[in-house]
Amino acid sequence: MARGGAAGAGSARNSVALIEFRNVSVMRGARIALDRVSLRIDSGEHVAILGPNGSGKSTLIKTITRECYPRADDVSSVRIMGREVWNVFDLRGMLGIVTNDLMDTARRGVSCREMVLSGFFSSIGIWPHQTVTAAMQAKAEEALERMEVLRLAERGMDELSSGEARRVLIARALVHDPRALLLDEPTASLDLRALRDLRDAMRSLARSGIAILLVTHHLADIIPEIRG
Repeated sequence: MARGGAAGAGSARNSVALIEFRNVSVMRGARIALDRVSLRIDSGEHVAILGPNGSGKSTLIKTITRECYPRADDVSSVRIMGREVWNVFDLRGMLGIVTNDLMDTARRGVSCREMVLSGFFSSIGIWPHQTVTAAMQAKAEEALERMEVLRLAERGMDELSSGEARRVLIARALVHDPRALLLDEPTASLDLRALRDLRDAMRSLARSGIAILLVTHHLADIIPEIRG
């Protein structure tokens, strides 16, 4: 695991941790996917979690996002921003999440603008019962511009390259001004130019004060702000 501090992170050990696992074990079917894992990531800290395919990275992400739950015992706990119990929709507003599962489900007939707006509702696209406000529209445009994909706002997600789609999904995660971004293998399937652009975007986000939690098996994905 590689770590790097963000501005003001020097006293983070005295504050509530962003993520704290203590002796966490998670079963996936009959298999132990995480075995007594302890991990602390401080608020404002940039962290890369490295490991080959099958090492438990996806299970770790799903445990953070509450898609998987640890085995219950008296010595294990999972705390996100100091709390063990979260409404999942509230958590997604505090922790921007871009996973490969999301990439797989995002390729449907919705525009990039709708995809980013759907971040307010934790949906994929906008549905008839959802009301989009002018403030949401403005925030979506700001996020698209920040990720340099505003020009693609009216394009369909299924028309985008993998690099463009990932930047749109990061914009979707930014609409809540999250305290941290969790990025799962963000450079998978990207060409060299898209790799460079996405790593530049990660560096810009890290320097802006958003904590970056990067899960990858590529050493080259570890930006200087993480190595810090």
